[in-house]
Amino acid sequence: MTTRDVPKEAGWVSGLTDVAGLRVGHAGRVGDGWLSGTTVVLAPEGGAVAAVDVRGGGPGTRETDALDPRNLVQRVEAVVLTGGSAYGLDAAGGVMAWLEEQGRGVRVGPDPAHVVPVVPAACVFDLGRGGDFGARPDAAMGRAAVVDAAARESGHAVDLGAVGAGIGAVVGQVKGGIGTASTVLGSGVTVAALVAANAAGSAVEPRTGVLYGQLFGGGAATPAPPPEVHAAATRRLAEAAAGNTAPPLNTTLAVVATDAALTKAQAQKLAGTSHDGMARAVRPVHLLNDGDTVFALSTGTRSLDEADPLALNEVLAAGADMVTEAIVRALLAAESVETPGGTYPAYRDLYQQ
Repeated sequence: MTTRDVPKEAGWVSGLTDVAGLRVGHAGRVGDGWLSGTTVVLAPEGGAVAAVDVRGGGPGTRETDALDPRNLVQRVEAVVLTGGSAYGLDAAGGVMAWLEEQGRGVRVGPDPAHVVPVVPAACVFDLGRGGDFGARPDAAMGRAAVVDAAARESGHAVDLGAVGAGIGAVVGQVKGGIGTASTVLGSGVTVAALVAANAAGSAVEPRTGVLYGQLFGGGAATPAPPPEVHAAATRRLAEAAAGNTAPPLNTTLAVVATDAALTKAQAQKLAGTSHDGMARAVRPVHLLNDGDTVFALSTGTRSLDEADPLALNEVLAAGADMVTEAIVRALLAAESVETPGGTYPAYRDLYQQ
């Protein structure tokens, strides 16, 4: 039985929140020079096992060293994806403050209120895309995003496209955004991904106009757009690029999650192999002006087959597949944007999806 053969239960949303207990919240601003935001993945109370793999040459991150399997922290309560480049990492402070108020974090003293929430975060580069280089997420926006997540019901549908950390996202010259996808394995384990697709490389195969992720995602064959449509799209992208003033610095971020019980080392392996899904959907990838980062989360409600030393393999393969699918969904959900900082056409507008 393959990942595609398993029937989905009622309430399945095909997104990160299909991993029971995870919730996703967004906050952001558009207009008056703004085109940026923050997305928070909130773990179940008590946290989730977490790991990270950073492969881009220009990353902006916070608290990623705590996720090393050799280090003390085993679980985190939230992960932050944010716009604003390194400035936007301030959003994690707002999430940390909210978690402290809830008494959630690493216990460091005799009083239950004595906690230090560990909040890993990574940023995309979207500075100036709305026209104002100084318009970037802060602690208040991070707090708004985690409050949004906390207010959601378990298993809620995840908002896609130009929301949260995807508001100012661009892939090549095509508008990017937030995407998500999930699957259930033959073992019953759920694997899901959420991405903020924002890359220096392109997601569009240059000869045909088909998304790379559709070509290599393992799904049904995707017909190429008519040649005249592809030619018109290519011209429109070139015209938009000529008028854009924001620097072409980027980064794609992902959170890959599963309900399989993983150690930190296994979660780190999942984060690493999930980068393969990014490489199928964006070319080139992991450049010096990208900060490509994948976080992995395990809620641990399902055990892997301990008798099978290779039981983790299907989780690893599914993680990469879900990252590819999530990037495709991000691009298909995005809407064209025109701001003082630049014009970024959406794939569906270019190719009449």
